Amino acid sequence: MDGPSRERLRPSRAASATAGALRHLRQQLQRDPLLLPEQESLLLAVSGGQDSMALTQLLQDLQAARGWRLILWHGDHGWHRDSAVIAAQLSRWAERRGLELLVDRAPEGAARGEAGARDWRYAVLEQHAHARGCRRVITAHTASDRAESLLLAMARGCHLRGLCAPRRWRPLGRGGGCWLARPLLGLDRRQTAQLCRERALPVWPDPGNADLNPSRNRVRHLVMPVLEALHPGAGRRISGLSEAMARLQQPQEELIPLALRQLAGAAGVGGEAVALEREGLSRLSADTAALLLHHWLRSETGSAPGREVMEDLVHRLLRDGAAGKLCLPGPWELSWTRCHVHLHRQDGGGSSRDLTADSRDHQAPTLSPGD
Repeated sequence: MDGPSRERLRPSRAASATAGALRHLRQQLQRDPLLLPEQESLLLAVSGGQDSMALTQLLQDLQAARGWRLILWHGDHGWHRDSAVIAAQLSRWAERRGLELLVDRAPEGAARGEAGARDWRYAVLEQHAHARGCRRVITAHTASDRAESLLLAMARGCHLRGLCAPRRWRPLGRGGGCWLARPLLGLDRRQTAQLCRERALPVWPDPGNADLNPSRNRVRHLVMPVLEALHPGAGRRISGLSEAMARLQQPQEELIPLALRQLAGAAGVGGEAVALEREGLSRLSADTAALLLHHWLRSETGSAPGREVMEDLVHRLLRDGAAGKLCLPGPWELSWTRCHVHLHRQDGGGSSRDLTADSRDHQAPTLSPGD
C-alpha cells in the first residue's frame, strides 16, 4: 500500500478552509450547545477518510477552549487487503498527535453489506462510549452525505422522517445517556478536502468508494456530478432542505408525546401507553390521527405499518364504532373496541397480513416499515 495521500493547496487560498470551517462549527455550538457540550468526553469515529480527518483537526483546534476529552475510534471492516495496514498507520498518526485511538476489527460476517457494517459500528461505538464515560459519539457525515441520503430516500419512498436523515444528533441505542452527533452537516465534501490539503493532513481513501455496486456510490459518482454541473452548489442546497424539514419536524415530535399521554390518560393507563382512547382519536383529522398512531406504534414496537396500511387503519378507526384488529410484524397485535385502541404482545407472534377482523372481503397489503 502506498500510504496516506497528501495534496498541497495553492498559497493564495491558505487558511480559508480552516477559518470557514471553525467559524461554522462555533456557530453551530452557539445555536445548539447540547450538540457538543463543554467539558465532555467525546468519542469520534475516524475512518481515515478526508471528512473524519478534517473533523478530528477541527475538534483538536477547539479542544482546549471547550475542555473536551477527545477519544478516537477506528473500525476495520476487513473489506479489502489493506484495511489492517490503514488501521496501523492511523494508529501511529494518532500517537504522534497525542490522541487516544481505539481500533476494532469486525468479526467475520458481522459487517456484511452497508446496513450490517453500520449496525456493527454503532453497536461497538455505543459499548465504548458507555465504558469510557462518553455521552457524545461523533461521526463526520457532511452535507454531501445528507444530500445523497435525501435523494435515495425520495427515490425508494419513505416517511417524512426519512427525508430528515441524517440528523444533527439523535439517541444512540436504547440504553439511554448516549447521543450520536454530526457537527459537519453544514460542510460539503469539497470543503473537507480543502481543509485536509491546507493542514497537510494524511488521508486514507477507502477503495470501496469507487465500487458502483452500492446504491450510495452510484448516486455519489453518477447523479450528484450531473446536478452540480446543472446547478453548482446543489448538494448543499439539497442538504439544507433536509435540515429545514428536520427543524419543522422537531416541534411536532416534541408535541406528539404530550398528545399521546393525554389519549393514554383518557384510556385509563399510564405514560407507558398500551391503550389509547378511540373517541379522542376520532375527534382529530385523519392525518393527525395517523401521525399519532405511527409514532405510538413505532415507539412501542420498534416499527409501524406502511403508508397504505396506516391509511386503511385510520379510516376504519374513524369511520364507525366497529371493533377490529391488525396483526403487526413480530409478536404484536393491535385491536380496537368502540372506546379504546389496544396494543397486545402475543407469544406466538402474528401474521403481517389479515388487516382486520371486520375486513370482510378486504385483504390488506403486506406491512412494511414506515421509514
